Amino acid sequence: MPIRVADGLPAKKILHDERIFALEDEVARDQQIRPLRMVILNLMPTKVETETQLLRLISKSPIQVDCDFMRVSSHESKNVSADHLIKFYDTFDSFADKNYDGLIITGAPVEHLAFESVDYWDEYCAIVDWSQRHVFSTMNLCWAALASLHHLYGIRKKQLPAKLFGVFPQRLCDEYNFLTNGFDEVHNMPHSRHAALEVGDLLEHPELQVLSEGYATGPALIATQDFHEIYVTGHFEYGRDTLANEFWRDFHRGMPIQVPQNYFPDDNPENQPIFTWRAHANLLYRNWINWVYQMTPYDLAEIPAEIRRLHAEAEAHSVTEKF
Repeated sequence: MPIRVADGLPAKKILHDERIFALEDEVARDQQIRPLRMVILNLMPTKVETETQLLRLISKSPIQVDCDFMRVSSHESKNVSADHLIKFYDTFDSFADKNYDGLIITGAPVEHLAFESVDYWDEYCAIVDWSQRHVFSTMNLCWAALASLHHLYGIRKKQLPAKLFGVFPQRLCDEYNFLTNGFDEVHNMPHSRHAALEVGDLLEHPELQVLSEGYATGPALIATQDFHEIYVTGHFEYGRDTLANEFWRDFHRGMPIQVPQNYFPDDNPENQPIFTWRAHANLLYRNWINWVYQMTPYDLAEIPAEIRRLHAEAEAHSVTEKF
């Protein structure tokens, strides 16, 4: 939650420069409070596991969040019961006229396919376009980060020569950014993917800021200047055993799979993994939810207009910086 300090206190300017919320007295008095409305587009085949992972992170914030679940209608999920989907999920058409404070789009095991070859690609693009107008801030995870950056900015993906699999150190690029405020200079993040961003394409878009990156992983956290879009190329939401379960699943199937890097003690898969990314995962989601809570309009109907205003401010700032 933001802190409230007296106007004119010297510490207030320092905190402002460090991007720590300090409310003005007038704003604090007039602040309206309501639960945040969030929707999760769950593209993972392991629906229940992914739901649990994301809700666990969201629950770490003291702010009340109401969550809905969305699924695509152009793909049939085979790893979860139809009853579960009917009971807890709605298709995109039921969301088209609604506004939300936040949207999380999960990864999907389709990195080996060209984007246009994914059977729900057209529907995915429609959802991303909808979020640009109706969602105050969207967090894209793993494949969704690559897919949304491709759709919105034309940033290409490249197939990796070998699977990026393990827990990798990421270097913080801006210690005073709101989203990563409180992060250590180096943080760990799980990755499990066969594709990566074309970094050269990313560098052509100054409206996108890289918040953390790694030698092996490339950009790990990316965001627009106004945090309307956030991209996480790894899996902060993973639990302690998620990579282990993935390793043993493929191992027992006789598939070629390497031991995940920097994960099992002594690189021995018989040892229990060390949960080295949990604190930063919690912090990222707390910071994000706190940011959305402070900046989103009280009236959900005002979100499209507020998004347009923020985009206009960002464009004006970008033009000013060029000169």
